Amino acid sequence: MKNDINKILRLSGIFLSVSLLLSCGASDEPDTSKQPEVISLKENTISFYGTTNDFASEAIYFLMTDRFVDGDPSNNQINQGGTNPTFKGELVGPNGETAYVGYMGGDFKGIANNAEYISNMGFTSIWLTPIVDQPDEAFAGGEPIEFGGAFKDGGKTGYHGYWGSNFFKVDEHLPSTDLSFKQLTQRLKQHQIKTVLDVVTNHGSPAFTMQPKQQAKFGQLFDENGQLVADHQNLHPNQLDHNNLLHKFYNKEPDIMQLSDMNENNPEVLDYFTRAYLHWIEQGADAFRIDTIKHMPHHFWKSFSDNIREKHPDFFMFAESYSFDAEFIAQHTQPQNGAVSVLDFPGREAMLKVFEDPAGDFAELSTYLYLVNGPYANPYELMTFYDNHDMSRINTTENGYIDAHNWLFTSRGIPVVYYGSEIGFMTGKTEHQGNRNYFGQDRIEQAKTHSIHSALSEIANIRKNSIALQKGLQANIKMAGNQASFVRVYQHQGINQTALILLNKGDSEASFQIDQFLEVGRWVDAKSGKEILVNSDLILQATVPAHDVAVYVFNGVNNNSELVKMLAKRMVQN
Repeated sequence: MKNDINKILRLSGIFLSVSLLLSCGASDEPDTSKQPEVISLKENTISFYGTTNDFASEAIYFLMTDRFVDGDPSNNQINQGGTNPTFKGELVGPNGETAYVGYMGGDFKGIANNAEYISNMGFTSIWLTPIVDQPDEAFAGGEPIEFGGAFKDGGKTGYHGYWGSNFFKVDEHLPSTDLSFKQLTQRLKQHQIKTVLDVVTNHGSPAFTMQPKQQAKFGQLFDENGQLVADHQNLHPNQLDHNNLLHKFYNKEPDIMQLSDMNENNPEVLDYFTRAYLHWIEQGADAFRIDTIKHMPHHFWKSFSDNIREKHPDFFMFAESYSFDAEFIAQHTQPQNGAVSVLDFPGREAMLKVFEDPAGDFAELSTYLYLVNGPYANPYELMTFYDNHDMSRINTTENGYIDAHNWLFTSRGIPVVYYGSEIGFMTGKTEHQGNRNYFGQDRIEQAKTHSIHSALSEIANIRKNSIALQKGLQANIKMAGNQASFVRVYQHQGINQTALILLNKGDSEASFQIDQFLEVGRWVDAKSGKEILVNSDLILQATVPAHDVAVYVFNGVNNNSELVKMLAKRMVQN
């Protein structure tokens, strides 16, 4: 980000230079036959952008494969597990509510059948939970899980994909005879959808406390040839012997419940996972989401990311570092630690304050953005979200969902939305209260006429067609009460676009008068395609309905002196 502006800084009179360089182009009139279409103008302008990373253009729909849609009942394995069955595993709550810890039938075909549905909503990537082979029984160790419980694995299965036993092999619940993982990724690309694969290196399956004896695959690890390379042998970690070749893969101290914990200092572990995940890239994975990154040291991730990018330069990876401390999670984004983006947990915390509470104040959202001098390598490459599979779903109204999406798809970062949020599915529920319940084809059909789905699709598709909303620098105008206004600016290599965003989370319409950061010319309403002419007084007036958003796009070089000075400084500071 700094290179372009540093060249200008070496010139005398930076802001005079900026003015002269940008004085051309303001009178160029955009073609609004397609809205919003980016107009390529002069090449010799200063670059203003939040990021140039191509992945920043993505919007991600996150789904648990087993819990999305059962497209092929023939792979459900309903009789699997014997005395420890793997299908359904129903948990019943005190009010008759249900949650499940077994497989529910979702598979690759269920995803492929609904690729158009996901694409039409405005999403360009699907994040899949891990697809690797899992044990074939429910876990017979640990403490039994109950409805609403947490931090217990007894009676649970690997339906979620995070209990890998062979990281080279796809789990049998997911493919069909005519749809392998590779074929799925190819099918998704026909709908302009990338595949983000969830990867795990920190742990495998539960590995000890099994009664009366060790279960097959639990605590075991197999390679690409199906050969056993590690076995916990149902021993407590402190009973492992690193002189035993089958124990060397694992640490001798427990970490997460009874999960086998990988030895990050064993080069064979790094080699195993490098080979495994290069294999899945070859099968069509376009990016990785890394699970539990904070449970392994930075040196491991630096080596892992270097290995992946040696074969696939610029391969995008983001991670779960479950912490609300920005300084802590930002460490993963630094080049010396692997240059892995992260899910923006501090952002999630701020969003709940604003969108769960009707009286929530937009001012709360300013704190996590770090638009200037923040701890992250680049805040515009963070993954922004308000809930997921590991925490309670957002507890809000239909309007709260709509307001959250309007913010998520216009503010800085790469938006991630958890499956079912388009209808407020299982609102407020935690993991074992229904957070991960089966969605199904019937709900997808119902979603197509749902108010949340409609509003989400509208703003997501606006972002899908706006480079400023994807990659532009953000400059806030007002963040207070029920109103927020800000601009996103992208001016780089002859592509120039400014987006003005007006948000209203109130129950009545709101009037906006914007007199900052505007340029003379035609601004296009991204929803209606109608034009607003901003004249020399540099004022734009608009009314935004209750729980709605307006986006006005200027396709040209923005010469506003106040804006140029601010963005020039930010390009240096960031």
